[in-house]
Amino acid sequence: MTDDAPTTGITFDNPGDDPLLVEAGRLLFTQSCDFILGATKDEHIGNFGLPEIAFAGRSNVGKSSLVNALTGQKTLARTSNTPGRTRQLNFFDLGKRLMLVDLPGYGYAQASKSDIAYWTNLTRNYLRGRAELKRIFLLIDSRHGAKDSDREIMDELDTCAVSYQVIMTKTDKIKPTELAKVEEKLVTELSKRPAAHPQIIKTSSVKSHGITELRASIAALTE
Repeated sequence: MTDDAPTTGITFDNPGDDPLLVEAGRLLFTQSCDFILGATKDEHIGNFGLPEIAFAGRSNVGKSSLVNALTGQKTLARTSNTPGRTRQLNFFDLGKRLMLVDLPGYGYAQASKSDIAYWTNLTRNYLRGRAELKRIFLLIDSRHGAKDSDREIMDELDTCAVSYQVIMTKTDKIKPTELAKVEEKLVTELSKRPAAHPQIIKTSSVKSHGITELRASIAALTE
């Protein structure tokens, strides 16, 4: 939005409730989104001169499906039933305005310890002192809630003062009453974490639930 964009005079706690941000998010994600590179080494991680948002989460939590739903491109990010397929940092350029970063999934039991250590170190090096990084979106499967591996990532992000926001995925696969219980537990846990954004976004890539709200939240970060 430009400086002379109309305003309603109303302050919204949730960007998804702000019609201006909803429209800004819609327009942002009508832009072409292109795969730039898959970084497998520290030296591959360059400075692209754009603000960045990154998606993190356990293997098979639905990161690639969410990226595809956001951009409206079904095959932009590879999806697989095999946990741990994303083994590099994948960078996507959204209309020369924003870089989307798909981080390697964690918690993959079938990967070797050496591979896990390598990918984990690669991700940590990316996060360290990344001035362009506006927010980490931490994806948590709504059917299971936060696991110990999620909490380890939260601990590290809290320590490094890297802002993160939880996105609950696969909400179409859980009953509303159970979803409310999982959300309530997460809200309580996040309230005690210094780097956590208080608002949780509930999504379903299959049903497109929460996608408009997430786009609006991302648009707010690019202002």
